[in-house]
Amino acid sequence: MAEIISMPQLSDTMKEGTVIKWNKKIGDKVSEGDILAEIETDKATQDFEIDISGILLFIGVKEGETTRVNDVLAIIGDEGEDISHIIYELEYKKQEKKNQEFKEKKKKIFISPVAKKMAKEIGIPIDNIKGSGEYGRIIKKDIEFYEKIKLKKSEDQNTVRTLHSSIRKKIAEHLTHSKFSAPHYYLFSEINADKLIEFRKNLNDKLSLEERISFNDIIIKAVAKSLVKHPDMNVSWNDEEVIIHPHVHIGIAVAIKDGLIVPVIKNADQKSLLQISKEIKDKALRSKSKKIQPEEIENSTFTVSNLGMYGIESFTSIINTPNTSILSVGSIMRRPIVKNYKIEIGNVMKITLSCDHRIIDGAKGSEYIHSLRKFLEDPITILF
Repeated sequence: MAEIISMPQLSDTMKEGTVIKWNKKIGDKVSEGDILAEIETDKATQDFEIDISGILLFIGVKEGETTRVNDVLAIIGDEGEDISHIIYELEYKKQEKKNQEFKEKKKKIFISPVAKKMAKEIGIPIDNIKGSGEYGRIIKKDIEFYEKIKLKKSEDQNTVRTLHSSIRKKIAEHLTHSKFSAPHYYLFSEINADKLIEFRKNLNDKLSLEERISFNDIIIKAVAKSLVKHPDMNVSWNDEEVIIHPHVHIGIAVAIKDGLIVPVIKNADQKSLLQISKEIKDKALRSKSKKIQPEEIENSTFTVSNLGMYGIESFTSIINTPNTSILSVGSIMRRPIVKNYKIEIGNVMKITLSCDHRIIDGAKGSEYIHSLRKFLEDPITILF
């Protein structure tokens, strides 16, 4: 008997999904446990595993198309089964819904005689114009404005436009909420990176090419160790309470095609540099191929964003709420520095700590930066 498969809710915040790839085509046999399709949610691209067996009789969402959770994704049934009545009913309901939405949008249009005459002469459909007159009445200046916009669009016809992906829309929503709900302030500091460079070189001399430690790996470890020293920085805020986390989970901002994603290194303070390095490489690779799992990008307690590899000297970041801080790391630069009362050429790295002023005040953030600087300027101490 035919069974309708709906667009699943693959994350707690998912409202719609985009079918990236169908692994089966109409007429194929599917078995319980098969990966029917790859679906992009607001967080990642996930495999959709089917829990029934049968023949794929109907595909309701084409590759690249987006539909809401619980809308019809596919129909699975017996070989040769007639499902025309089901498809007809689905199409009927779909059209009925469109008609209802159209009736809700349709309303009486108020327009001045002069504006009506202008619209007719120019050939402008007044249904598309929003009136600025009393009670929404369309007046002369509305027609003139619409004509200018129409002309602008015709001049700009070669512009390429692409729809936002589910991930990009979710990123925009999350960052907008964070920026305007958490009052940000920023602490800037400069790190002497001479010993950091030497420490990394000495480590990598003893490791294989695949095991090489990056500066970012060392920074993550130092950040985690500093949070252990300052548990009042390892917190989350909500309207009722402050949550002090007993664990240190570091989110790593990773650039992907549609924006950025934040895989999490859990219990980073308890892991070795080699463990951190392997985990970052693995999760960064799977983030870029959209194979990262939702549970691997959740429950961070602090975030690090490193743009040093792009030659960026310093920058500020938006806090990844419900975290209350994010560390921005710039590139290591050769600069004149004062050492033993003399000016010498040395290596410096600029860092910026963005803090949520509702819970992290200036003194608290500064004490954290002080501890972090000590670890980074003498990095062998992070091993103890």
